[in-house]
Amino acid sequence: MRHIKLLIEYDGTNYHGWQSQRSGDTIQDILTRAIYGITGEKVKLTGASRTDAGVHALSQVAAFGTGSQLSAAVIMRALNANLPADIRILTAEEKDERFHPRYDAERKSYFYILSAERNPSAFLHKYAWYPKADVDVDAMAAASLALIGEHDFSSFRGAGCGAKHPVRTVHACELLQLNEISFMTASMRGDFIRVRVEANAFLRHMVRNIVGSLVEVGRGRMSPGDLLQVLAARDRTKAGPTAPARGLFLEKIIYVE
Repeated sequence: MRHIKLLIEYDGTNYHGWQSQRSGDTIQDILTRAIYGITGEKVKLTGASRTDAGVHALSQVAAFGTGSQLSAAVIMRALNANLPADIRILTAEEKDERFHPRYDAERKSYFYILSAERNPSAFLHKYAWYPKADVDVDAMAAASLALIGEHDFSSFRGAGCGAKHPVRTVHACELLQLNEISFMTASMRGDFIRVRVEANAFLRHMVRNIVGSLVEVGRGRMSPGDLLQVLAARDRTKAGPTAPARGLFLEKIIYVE
């Protein structure tokens, strides 16, 4: 049995997330069907991160075992020829059977795009949240410092989360203001904020709930110091609302060399 590792990017707008569902409209389902069409095998495809419906990925990692003698490069070309245009295989390589996309990951990073623009771009509205309110970025950045380190993130845990425990270690929570975003060789000017979170692992909706809470701070509905109390409460109702999925991107899965 050979084991193939895939690096995948996708626009999650039209899909019900990564994890397989009865509807069959998930990234995992579509990839599994595509692999079957190439190898004739019903493989078990394991992903590194279970992105939610509508969430995008720049570098999702997945792996599967196969008895096919097709090279990884041929499998990649065949998959890209059969997948929808909004799902692409960036690389494919053969790995040792002990490799596990999720359990071997040391860290994962996500980023979220916010915009203070009142009139959303016709091209970027699918990839950013426009809260339609002025926000204090300095206050948001100050609040984000409370999230760094090992904490019980129950207050930022979405309903239906299957994690065994809510303790996670956040290595970075960074806010960056941008006055333009490059798109299709053009520059879309505006007032953008990128929130980047890197952690050893994430709970369901954790980043979206963090972003929703930071926006509440930016609006003045919460103070920067309130996030310490929110963490300590271990109560989802104490945090801010869940930010929309469309602004969230799985940025990178980091493995120990």
